[in-house]
Amino acid sequence: MTSRIVPAGASAAVLQPSEPISENAVPVRGPDFEEPLSLLQFLQSYERIGFQANSLGKAIDIVNRMRKWRLSDEPLAEDESDYHSSPDIRAQTRCNIFLGYTSNLISSGLREVILYLVKHKHVAVLVTTAGGIEEDFIKCLGKTYLADFNLDGADLRRRGMNRIGNLVVPNDNYCKFEDWLTPILDTMLAEQKATGKVWTPSSFIRRLGKEINNEESVYYWAYKNDIPVFCPALTDGSIGDMIYFHSFRNPGLVLDIVQDIRDLNERSRTSRKAGMIILGGGVCKHQIANAMLIRNGADYSVFINTGQEFDGSDSGARPDEAVSWGKIRAGAEAVKVYADATLVFPMLVAATFAQGAESS
Repeated sequence: MTSRIVPAGASAAVLQPSEPISENAVPVRGPDFEEPLSLLQFLQSYERIGFQANSLGKAIDIVNRMRKWRLSDEPLAEDESDYHSSPDIRAQTRCNIFLGYTSNLISSGLREVILYLVKHKHVAVLVTTAGGIEEDFIKCLGKTYLADFNLDGADLRRRGMNRIGNLVVPNDNYCKFEDWLTPILDTMLAEQKATGKVWTPSSFIRRLGKEINNEESVYYWAYKNDIPVFCPALTDGSIGDMIYFHSFRNPGLVLDIVQDIRDLNERSRTSRKAGMIILGGGVCKHQIANAMLIRNGADYSVFINTGQEFDGSDSGARPDEAVSWGKIRAGAEAVKVYADATLVFPMLVAATFAQGAESS
């Protein structure tokens, strides 16, 4: 006869009782489209959706904390300097935000998002790669176009089209860039010889921002607003090609990377509060993180990239690995959003910097 008694072991395994839920536990909930939602309300709903939506919601919260912090929020230290003891100075002293991004993001439409942040002084320092510099100026000289990831490389090469993911840049744009940059290199070399003062990558970029004189350029606004731009790998791209050609035609131009690393590290060390927002990985991610080591770690950190940590790369590393190196402070607010920055960074900016708060 079949037993009608549920086996005790099976019942215990399936019906394992739960511990009491903490009063602070947050229930999962998605956006309610039954009621009209503003963009901000929609983005705020991400905090409770879960998975990477939850990470984006946390990133939004951390960036808003960066923006709102003032030295006046902190108690006055006994050994505080006279300058930083002034109530007015304390109220004006903000968190310095270090923004890093890879070159492909300037090639994409994120260029305009980054331009907005620089134009309105929402960031204190920029760090990028060579393509992140030159593609901004090249876009002032010619268009980049939407295309497809699956276009044939050999056919594009024959047609003089350079593919960046699902974007294409006509090679003529790089020819225009050479025509524009070469006379500037001549002038910079002449000034170097006349004054004996060598250029740094950051002063080089600042000069190009002045020379482009175009409000569509990120680095025009960096020049106008005196926001330094650091590019440790400045020669790794078309700029490097042009400097290489120039070294034959008119040799002698010097770029001093030592002064730039001192300047970047000092900007980190002297920040009363420092935050990192890093889009992508590689040089731009680690250069900022390593500068944070000089001050025993960043206070706020937001990483947005698709990198994975299983291969040991810094690009894929989670914030906790940076804590182990002293690049993010223990207990600091940090998050990594696993996503394509072109998808989520515009939403992050829409929910933070674009909310009408005063510029930094």
